[in-house]
Amino acid sequence: MVTAIVAIHVTACIAIIVVVLLQRGKGAEVGAVFGGASQTNFGSSGSGGVLFRLTWAFAAVFAATSLYLAYASTRRMTGSIFTSGSIPIHAAPLGAKPGAPNVPAGASSQPAGGASAPAGNPAPPPK
Repeated sequence: MVTAIVAIHVTACIAIIVVVLLQRGKGAEVGAVFGGASQTNFGSSGSGGVLFRLTWAFAAVFAATSLYLAYASTRRMTGSIFTSGSIPIHAAPLGAKPGAPNVPAGASSQPAGGASAPAGNPAPPPK
């Protein structure tokens, strides 16, 4: 249902743009681009009557679909995307430094075997 309303909404937007651009202006007229004077393009009365009514009709459709979409968006919202995520969030233990790896209590931060540095990397010289 919402997809159909969005399609009508977009169609009304495009129609409003086209109809407004075709209307008679105070300066140069877009209707003259299609050949001749714009008064004769849309009949002897000009483009004011029909295009004016079309503008109001499309504006009414646009306003109605805007209100419906705003109402529908509030009715569909059931929660936050942050509360329904499947990734567990683990809190850092109290007293832990930001960016420091979490080492369980009683475990040594030294690698197994008592080496102070990995085999391929020599230890930095003391200062």
